[in-house]
Amino acid sequence: MYNDMGLALEILGLIVFLGAHVFVTMRGRRDALVKSMGEWPYKGAFSIVSIIGIVLIGYGFARYRDAGPIALWQPPEWTREIVVFLMWPASICIAAAYLPGTIKRVLKHPMLVGVKIWAVAHLCANGDLGGIILFGSVLLWAGYDRFTLKHRGDPGAPPIPLGGVRNDVLAIIVGTILYLALGLLFHPLVIGLPVLGTPALGG
Repeated sequence: MYNDMGLALEILGLIVFLGAHVFVTMRGRRDALVKSMGEWPYKGAFSIVSIIGIVLIGYGFARYRDAGPIALWQPPEWTREIVVFLMWPASICIAAAYLPGTIKRVLKHPMLVGVKIWAVAHLCANGDLGGIILFGSVLLWAGYDRFTLKHRGDPGAPPIPLGGVRNDVLAIIVGTILYLALGLLFHPLVIGLPVLGTPALGG
């Protein structure tokens, strides 16, 4: 029961979080809602819904893991090294979305590329039901979002001007800091699984 409740909360969180982001791709409905609510109230509501979704996903996944993951298959131990290796470029891609330079120009949508790498890496190392649902759902959403970007008629948010090599260097630095923070702090302290040795805070 405890296991089922955690999994149910995780799935509810995914529906809330990914549902909000799928709604953004429905440009006609989104624009109508923005017009009726106002831009800033809409952005505020979207942020609140997204945060609620993230909290439900995190809390539900933690309860699910505490109760004992439902194993569907057992990934080889070496697949964990795939996660450690791929999370560095994934973190750099995410940073490059906010520090656009050559990386963004080449990848076009580095945030989605980073999310896809994150999801694929974790799918390789997680053979339990909750993990497959979590990472598989996010991967499907990222693929769907990338597909819809090719067919949206409106320009969306104003593009961030592309920088040069300086932004690429900053993206690598910021991405590396994010990578270390996820590995040394977030993963061991929140998820409960150390991936880069002992947590920086000694947890």
